[in-house]
Amino acid sequence: MKLTLKIWRQKNAQAKGSMQTYSLDGVDGDMSFLEMLDVLNDQLIGKGEEPVVFDHDCREGICGSCSLQINGEPHGPDRLVTTCQLHMRKFNDGDTIVIEPFRAKAFPVIKDLMVDRSAFDRIQQAGGYISVNTSGNTIDANSIPIEKEDADESFNAATCIGCGACVAACKNASAMLFTSAKVSQFALLPQGRVEATNRVLNMVEQMDKEGFGNCTNTGACEVECPKGISLENIARMNREFLSASLKG
Repeated sequence: MKLTLKIWRQKNAQAKGSMQTYSLDGVDGDMSFLEMLDVLNDQLIGKGEEPVVFDHDCREGICGSCSLQINGEPHGPDRLVTTCQLHMRKFNDGDTIVIEPFRAKAFPVIKDLMVDRSAFDRIQQAGGYISVNTSGNTIDANSIPIEKEDADESFNAATCIGCGACVAACKNASAMLFTSAKVSQFALLPQGRVEATNRVLNMVEQMDKEGFGNCTNTGACEVECPKGISLENIARMNREFLSASLKG
C-alpha cells in the first residue's frame, strides 16, 4: 500500500506544533500500526531527518502506552484493540491517515505524539491500593468467600490498562471511566471495603485536581475503550461517592 500520513509534530510542551505530511510506500497489510511508523522513522533517519516520537512498550495490548489518535479515533478504526494491535489491513491503498496525540489539558504533549499521562498515576496513588496486615497474622485471600459475579465484575474493571482512550474520546476530556474502573476493582471485593470511603473521596478529588472534565453520559468512552470497560463502573463510583460523602 501507498499511504499519505499527516502527523502532528511538536518539539515540546511549550512549542507550537503543526501537521506534517509524509508519503510512505510498500506498507504491508499485516504490519501493525506501530510497525508502519517504525518503517517511516527508518526512512526519516536515513534521510538525516528527526524521527517521529511516539510512545510504546509491550506492543501486546497490555501496557496502554501506545495511545494515538488516528483519523479522529483513539487507537484507530478497529474496536477492542490498542494502537499496537491495529493492523494496516484496516486501511486501503491510497488512504490519507491523520495521526495526532491524545488531546486533553491533563495530558500535556511531551513531544510529537507522546503525551504525559502521569495524572493517571497520581489518581491511582490517591487511593488505588489496600492496606495489608503483614504482622504475621495475615489471612490468605483465597480463604475469603466472594460471590462469583462480584469477582467477575472486579476482574473486568481491573482489565483497564490506563491508556487514556476514554479521556481522548470524551468531549469533556473526562477521566470518569478510568477512575471508576479503579474504584470498582476494589469496591466489589471485601479486601477493598476497609478503605472504600477514603478511596473514592481521594481519587475523585485528585481526578478533579488534575483538570479532567465532567462526565455527561455520552458513552464515547466505553465505545473507544480497548478493554471494553463498562459505563456501569461510573454508576457504581457515583453511588460509592455519594455514600462516602454522606458518611463524611
